[in-house]
Amino acid sequence: MRYKHLIFDIDGTLVDNERAVITTWQQTLRELFGKEYATDELGFVLGIPGETSMRRLGATDPAEAFKVWGRNFMSRKSEIELFPGIKKTVSSLKQKGLELGMVTSRTRDELDNDYALGRIIGRFGTIVCVTDTVNPKPHPDPLLTYLDKCHIARQDALYIGDSMYDARCADAAGVDFGLAQWGGHVGSDDIVSKFLFKTPNEILGVI
Repeated sequence: MRYKHLIFDIDGTLVDNERAVITTWQQTLRELFGKEYATDELGFVLGIPGETSMRRLGATDPAEAFKVWGRNFMSRKSEIELFPGIKKTVSSLKQKGLELGMVTSRTRDELDNDYALGRIIGRFGTIVCVTDTVNPKPHPDPLLTYLDKCHIARQDALYIGDSMYDARCADAAGVDFGLAQWGGHVGSDDIVSKFLFKTPNEILGVI
């Protein structure tokens, strides 16, 4: 078997939540700063820690500002779904003996309050959240922490994600990267990856 561990990003890879995320960012920034932001102005918030995004947007207290977003997002979480084919693919990977993990820019609270993710999270072993390392993606620290916790070599893991942050994290950590294209993100052609996956099922072809 080529890889022993398949490590997944969550947002935009396992769960389809981009619309709910961007909408609640717009709502939150309107409440906090009285400013309107277009969707394409907020694409950078996908895949990096919320406090980092708040800091970039000028919040004087990023942690408190992000809590406001968290409350707004909780009211929209019922809109979040797993991407089509994810549940079946995860089950197939487990049946083939693969170890599954997650490396995410979510906090533990964000991880625990996702009903859609809750449908599959029991099939995943090690999960590295943003609070588990000093430096988040795109730094290599989250993936290196995962490798250390699982006592595996870089060549034994494949990281699957949908963003430039994910790709850069994998490259810096020396881990192979597979680009999840099923979310249809604009600009994915500029992301360097070892594998391109148009559907979750295509992952089965490289293990």
